[in-house]
Formats: sequence, C-alpha cells, structure tokens
Amino acid sequence: MVQITGTDPDGDAVGRPADWQRSAGPAPMVLMQPERPGTPALAPGERVLARLTPIGPGRYEGRTLRRIDAAPGRILGVFRRGRDNRIEPTDRRSKAEWIVPPGQDAGAQADEIVLAEPLARQQHLGLKPARVLQRLGKLGDARSISLIAIHSHDIPQAFSDAALDEAKRARAVRLGSRTDLREVPLITIDGADARDFDDAVFAEPDPDTAGGFRLLVAIADVAHYVKPASALDVSAAARGNSVYFPDRVVQMLPEELSNGWCSLRPKQDRGCLFVEMRIDRGGRKIGHRFGRGLMRSAARMTYEQVQAAANEGRDSGPPLVHLYAAYRALLGARMQRGTLDLDLPERAVVLDDQGRVASVAPRPRLDSHRLIEEFMVLANVAAAEQLEALHMPCMYRVHAPPSDDKLDSLRGFLATLGISLPAGNQLHPGDFDRVLRRYAGTAESQLISEVMLRSQSQAAYSLDNIGHFGLALPRYAHFTSPIRRYADLLVHRALIRGLRLGRDGLSDDQVAEFAELGDRITATERRAQQAERDAIDRYLAAFMSGRIGGHFAARISGVTRFGLFVTVTETGATGIVPFASLPDDYWQYDERQQTLTGRRTQQVFRLAEEVEVLLSEANPVTGGMVFHVLGAGSGGAGGGKPRSGRAPGQTRAKANPPGAAVGSGAPGSGKRGSGKRGSGKRSAGW
Repeated sequence: MVQITGTDPDGDAVGRPADWQRSAGPAPMVLMQPERPGTPALAPGERVLARLTPIGPGRYEGRTLRRIDAAPGRILGVFRRGRDNRIEPTDRRSKAEWIVPPGQDAGAQADEIVLAEPLARQQHLGLKPARVLQRLGKLGDARSISLIAIHSHDIPQAFSDAALDEAKRARAVRLGSRTDLREVPLITIDGADARDFDDAVFAEPDPDTAGGFRLLVAIADVAHYVKPASALDVSAAARGNSVYFPDRVVQMLPEELSNGWCSLRPKQDRGCLFVEMRIDRGGRKIGHRFGRGLMRSAARMTYEQVQAAANEGRDSGPPLVHLYAAYRALLGARMQRGTLDLDLPERAVVLDDQGRVASVAPRPRLDSHRLIEEFMVLANVAAAEQLEALHMPCMYRVHAPPSDDKLDSLRGFLATLGISLPAGNQLHPGDFDRVLRRYAGTAESQLISEVMLRSQSQAAYSLDNIGHFGLALPRYAHFTSPIRRYADLLVHRALIRGLRLGRDGLSDDQVAEFAELGDRITATERRAQQAERDAIDRYLAAFMSGRIGGHFAARISGVTRFGLFVTVTETGATGIVPFASLPDDYWQYDERQQTLTGRRTQQVFRLAEEVEVLLSEANPVTGGMVFHVLGAGSGGAGGGKPRSGRAPGQTRAKANPPGAAVGSGAPGSGKRGSGKRGSGKRSAGW
C-alpha cells in the first residue's frame, strides 16, 4: 500500500510505503504513473494499492491497482489568481501547482488559503486540475499559519452540538463521599499565560519519617464530567490530546470544562483525584494512597514567581520552602537512579497583536519547572504501581531502549571520540547521562547530545508494559494532565473502577479495546507534535523571509546523502543546504560519523559543527528555507563560493531527490515534547 505524499516537478504523484517503519531506514520513494483518463488525479493524503517496479536504488515506479480511501484526496494550498488560476500547495513535498478551471474556484480571492480536491484530467499535458471546496482565510492573516497546520494534519476543531451541550450542562462537584481537602494549602504552578490548571501540589515534613516528606498531588477530576461513551468522550478520544500553537490551542475538551469546571482556579471548589505520597530523606517513595476529593487552590503561581521567591529566600504565602526541600530530595533520587536528561535548548515563538513573529526567545529552564516535573513523575509512577496492584488495565507510557541498529550506529560514532558504552544487554540510561556530564561545556557537547537524541526510540502508549528507558523506571503512566491528554483520563477511570471511587470508571467496552486505544492516542500525539513543528517552521520562515541575503551563525543539524541541514543559532530556524550549493567536489557521506567529506579537498562538514550561512530562500507557505554555507567545514581547503549546478560525480547521490523534505526539520531531529506548553512539564514528552 502506498501513501501519496506530494507531487514531482511534472505534477505526477509521489509516495512511500504506507506502513514503513522509521527504524528500517529512509523510506523508498514511489513515483506513481498518471491515472487512467477520466479518473481524478492522486492527491497528497490518499492511499492506493499499487504494483511497484524497481527503477533505481531506493526508488520504485508505481501503478495504481485500487484506491483504498473512499473519498478523494484533498489539496491544501494558496489560491493564486491570474490568467490561469492556480493553487500553490502548502506541503513542501508537493513540487507542482494545480490549475483551477473556470467556475471551480468557489469565489476564492487572491492569496487565500483553500482546501481543494483533484478533478479528472482531460489531457496528459499541463498542470492537473482541481476544484476549490473551502476558503480558509487570507495568507498572512494572524490565524493563517496555524490553520494550515491544523488542516494539513486533519486535526479536529469543531465539537459536536451534543458534546457542547454536555459541557454547558456541567455543574460544580459536591463533597458527598469525597475527601475534603479544602483546608490544605494546595497551589498551582504554571506558565504565565496558562488558563487550564490541571494539577496542584503541597508538601510538608513527615512526622513519621526522619527527614522525609508527605506530598500531595491533586489533579482535576475530568472523569466526573466526561463519562465513557458520552459525546464528550467520543470527541476527546478522536482528538487524543490538546494541540498547542503560538497563536491558539486546539483543546481536547470544550472551554467550559478545560478552562472552567476542570481548571483548578484559586479560591474555587473543584473536584479532584489526588495521590498522597510519602518519601524518605533520599527522595524514595515509601508509600502512597489515592482518593477522590474536593479541593480549593490556595494560590495560582507562575514559575517565575516561585523561582523569584526561592532565589530571594522568602516564602511567598504558600509553603514553598517545603516544596523545594522535597524537590531536592526527589532530584537526588533521580540522579542516583540515573536517567537520560537530554536538556536541549527550546525556543518560544512570540507573536505580536497582528499575529506576526515579534521574537524568538529561548524558553527558560528553571528549578521551579524541575520541581513540578519531579512531583508529576512520582505521581505517575504511583498511578502505574496502583493499577498493577489492583490488576486493572493500565495505559502505560513506555519508552523502549535504542534499537540494535541505532545502538551500533551510536557506538560507532562515539568510538571516533574515544568513548565506549557497556554491552547492549547491560546498557542503562545512566550510561548515556555519564557521557553527557563528562563532556558538558566542551566543544563536543552539542554534537554528542544531537547524536544521542537521534539514537532514542519514541515514547508511546501501550497496554503492555516494557518500562520507561529514559526515566529509568520499570513502570510509568500518565496521570497528571487529563484536561489535555486522553491517556490520563483512561488512567483516572481505571483508578476509579479499581478503587471503587464512583460509577464513572473504566467501562467494559474500553477495557476490551485498551490495546487499540493505545495505538490510536499514540498516533494522535504524533500528529499533534508534527502539526506543532510544522506551524513553528512556517512562523520562522515568515520571520526570516524579510532577511533573505543575510548572514547568520548556524550549526549543522543534519547530514544526509542529498545535502546538509543547518539551524540558525539566533532563531532556531532550520533549512537545507543542497548539494548544488556546496563547493565543487565529490562529496562522500559517512553515516556512522555523520560527515560529508570532499574527496579532492578533504574538506569535512560534520554534525553540530558551527558554520556561517547565507539565507537564499524562505517560503512561509511551506515553511521551507534554503541556505548556502559561507564558512569552510573543518579540514582541507577553504569552502569557496556557492555555485549553481551539481558537483561533479553527484549523479550517484542526487541533490534534492523528488519528495525529499526541503526546509526545516532535519531528519531524525524529533525533539521530545515539552508537555504543557510553556510549563516546563517536560516529563510529558517522555
């Protein structure tokens, strides 16, 4: 089965195997033959059963046998009005425009973003025709960039009338049989712009454990409002999670719940699920209990407020002193456990009132962020342990160790630096962390972090527990953010059912489909991550489009057979340096060492190397950027000037093969998710 991903320069469809596993290496490219006369053209997003014929290394010719999708594919693009009206696709993998015949433009205006469908082609020559189905707004409007990402990835935006009615009928939780926590000074700690407060924390010394602490983590009781099989539940399951863009959030739940009854607002009674945990002086958990309660947040604080209070040595109302003391104990336990902490820099895109990029600033990483992260990790561990003890199904958050192939590649690379790792069956995340700490602050630090990141597996949701490699935990589940993650809601329901805390626990139907649910919410999470990355790419391309011709300090963030990827130090904008712009040489690609080496000049471009680049193209529609390297790579002769044309001998390693990703997002860069956006709750990415 072939998934159509774009078009080549002639307008013919390009695809890849639909179920290709990334661990198997780069997916082969499938160049599809034109469809039969009178049949609509293939469009990005469609799947077809095809007969494949090899036409070269990693390349196949495909002929459609049967279309899998009942509905025709969709084209998202910018409407360009002229003598021949056209649609410029927003997907950078689509190389050709589409022509809009007279009467098929639905009244679209110039430079509007439109959703279209392909039409049957009457002749083989010229651009393929398409019909405009929906007008989505003007390119350049404040909402346009995130709208492109939302529609490109089919992220649901509108709630059903039934779901909205259920949300509007929601009312305050009453005490009843719940534990009354309203006198406990729980506080929420979130980003300054957060509106959904789904967790609150409290700590005090444990009188029964010398040097130990009693911790309380209270989480919004979403399960009280979102019942299994309800309209709200169906909608939340389809979304899987909230999706965060610089200008908006596509919430998993309607605003009446996400920012209202399920948000732990200060001085207001709110239902919660809570876990009370006891730790010893070394930060090891020695006991826990779960319950359903009614709480009243004593204060809503930001990370910056909490950090400022800690730095000044003052207790700003709530008992921050005990929270920080407990955090230091938990941090000590984490370090002793040995976790993989790839604390790579993150940047926040800040928009002005018109929706334009005002700045791209580093996202701060404070101790107050780490404090909340440690409390949430401990609560998540307790949830997984509790469900195992109850013999209830658990939606585990699993993270597999690196695959054998990736480990072999990583070992080979580290060997070039004189670094060795233990044998595969003895490997521990602490081994990675020791290497990172040993080289922290050195010239090799960034390079080692980048390569180590690329060796890691992606975290996922699963009924079957394989442990969490990155956090060095034998069992782990997401419990702390049910407002924005469906996985957490499932864990809440399992706890409610197992502990007999109400009638709104996990249903028999959901128990039966738990494994399938894990696959589905893993897919929606990855869809959201890709949409968020695509939006950031387009915002950065828009920001950089006014600086074409400028020179920038950058770092090589990807080395491939068809060129380099570079990331600008100032903004984090990433783009391609095509082979054709490199100095005239025969370039040899070394996958193990992540280098391109000129056979004649012995010039070397290597991953994480600092370079000076010139920006030659920036396309806000696709998010693609093209750079030229000005400064020379290490070793050999100077870099020379960018030139046009292909370097001699490159016929065996073609620059920019059809369908290659041109622009931001270096292959394999997959940065881990940052959890609640701007919150520092980065454990959610694990």
